[in-house]
Amino acid sequence: MPHLTLEYSANLADSELIGRLCHTLAQCLAEQREQERPVYPLGGIRVRALRCEHYCIADGRADAAFLHANLKIAAGRSDATKKATGEALFARIKEHFADEFERSGLALSLEINEFSEAGTWKHNNLHARLKAQ
Repeated sequence: MPHLTLEYSANLADSELIGRLCHTLAQCLAEQREQERPVYPLGGIRVRALRCEHYCIADGRADAAFLHANLKIAAGRSDATKKATGEALFARIKEHFADEFERSGLALSLEINEFSEAGTWKHNNLHARLKAQ
């Protein structure tokens, strides 16, 4: 399970641009490897984007924008794996918004949070469906 939630200011991008970013980041998660094995199961990958209509950034100027990414993963992965994942995701985010970064005020951020299996409930048939293909 990696669940990546993107929060972004409404002035940053249209839905097509954000949709492409969601696909890019999902692919990035699927590509992560440790000892040539996938780090994250394909059936657990989720990327979602939440557009923030109401926000105030820094001094409140209208041309300032933000995107914050929060990756939630199960505990137990090495620090090296978490660092590699974070660096890969953040590089894709920065690349995706390179033009906007040059034109206006833009704050990009990413954090990774681990959660305990004791505090989660899941009901998911995606893993079995992917194996059957």
